Amino acid sequence: MVRPPRKTGAVIARRLNRDAPIVEAGSVAGYGPIFNAGAIFHDGRFHLFARGVREGHRRNEGAGARFLDYVSDVLVFTSVDGLDYEFQQVLARGSGGDVHSYEDPRVQRIRNGAAEQVMMTYTSLPDPDSGRPWRVGIHRLVYAEGRFALNRSSGRLIGPAGLPDKDAVVFNLSDGRLALIHRIHPTMQLALFDSLEDLYGAGADYWDAHVREIDRHTIISPAPGALGVGAGAPPVATEAGLLLFYHERNASSEYTLKVALLDEATGRVTAQLGEPILRPELPWERFGDVDDVVFVQGAVPRPDGTIYLTYGAGDRCVGAASVAAAEIVAALRSAA
Repeated sequence: MVRPPRKTGAVIARRLNRDAPIVEAGSVAGYGPIFNAGAIFHDGRFHLFARGVREGHRRNEGAGARFLDYVSDVLVFTSVDGLDYEFQQVLARGSGGDVHSYEDPRVQRIRNGAAEQVMMTYTSLPDPDSGRPWRVGIHRLVYAEGRFALNRSSGRLIGPAGLPDKDAVVFNLSDGRLALIHRIHPTMQLALFDSLEDLYGAGADYWDAHVREIDRHTIISPAPGALGVGAGAPPVATEAGLLLFYHERNASSEYTLKVALLDEATGRVTAQLGEPILRPELPWERFGDVDDVVFVQGAVPRPDGTIYLTYGAGDRCVGAASVAAAEIVAALRSAA
C-alpha cells in the first residue's frame, strides 16, 4: 500500500503504549476480538466499554458479510491509570431480539433538564437473516457499587428506520438542547432536540423530513478522494468550542483519526484539520481482522490539559493515545 505523505508540522496524538494494546484480543474468556471502545472517567477510575466478539465466528469465503456467526456484546474494563485495565463485566449481550449484536459503544454525559445522565450509544445489528439495516441504539446507564448497569426500560432504537445508520454521539449545546451526530454513509449529519424525551419520541415524520433534507443537516463530508467519515468520540468542551474526534476512511482504505471544532451554540463545524492526528502505523494497527484501522471512540479531558483517547485497532484490540487540548485548539484556530 502506498501511504500519503504526512504533512510536516501537523498535530500528532501521542500513543500511550506502543508495545502492546491496552486491551488485547482474547483477553476475556469466550471472546476473540475486543475493540472499538468508548470511555468515561467516573468515581476515580476509567471505565472502558468495548465491543467483544464471541468466539466461534469465521471468515466468509463467499459473497456477503466478511464474517459468519459474528455476534458482539459490550464488555466493561476498568483502570486507575488508563493503561492497566481489568475486565469487570459483560454489560449488554446480543440476542435474537431487536439487538442481535451490539457494536461500537460510546459513553457520554448529558444534561436533561436539571439532571445529568450517562448515556450509551451503539450500533444495533439485527439478525442477519432479517433483511433490516443496522440502526443507532441508545441506553441510559446507572452506576452503583463500582459498576455501570443498563437501565433496561430506557433502551431505544433511534433515527430513520429504513436506512443503515450508525456512529452516533449525543451532547448538549450551550442552551441545553440535545444534539445527535450520526452517520448515513458517507457523511455525518446533525439532528437537534429540545430534550432526551424529544429524541426518544421522534417518529417517522421527523426522520423522513430529516432524510429528505440530508444535505442541509450534513456537517462533515469526506475529504476529496476519501471513502467516508463517522463520529468518533462524544465532543469535548473547550474554551474555543467543542472538539469532535472522528474517523475518516481515506482513499487507501485506511481508517484515520481526524478532528473538527464545533460551535457550542449550533453544533455546526467552525474549523477542521485537514491532516489526521493519528493513522495506522504499529503492527497491531496495520494488521488485523480489518487492516489499517485506528477507530476513535473515547475522549476524556484530563486535569493536566490533555485529552485521553481510546481507539479500536485493526478490528482486534484497543489502543490509547493523548493529545494536548491547547495544541489542538491552536491548530484549529489557525485552520479556521
